[in-house]
Amino acid sequence: MILTVTVLFSLFYLYQINKMTYALCQSREIPEEKQPKIYRTVNILITILILSFYLEVLLKV
Repeated sequence: MILTVTVLFSLFYLYQINKMTYALCQSREIPEEKQPKIYRTVNILITILILSFYLEVLLKV
């Protein structure tokens, strides 16, 4: 049950973060060549955050 909720939350959260990253790239007029690197960095960092959150919840239950 915890895994299901965490996965659903994670997908929603990643979607929202990617929307905000897109808005940042558009507002700062970041060149197209640099955008994939920015997305990759943000997604990796958010994935680490989500995994650490899941482990924390799993170990407390």
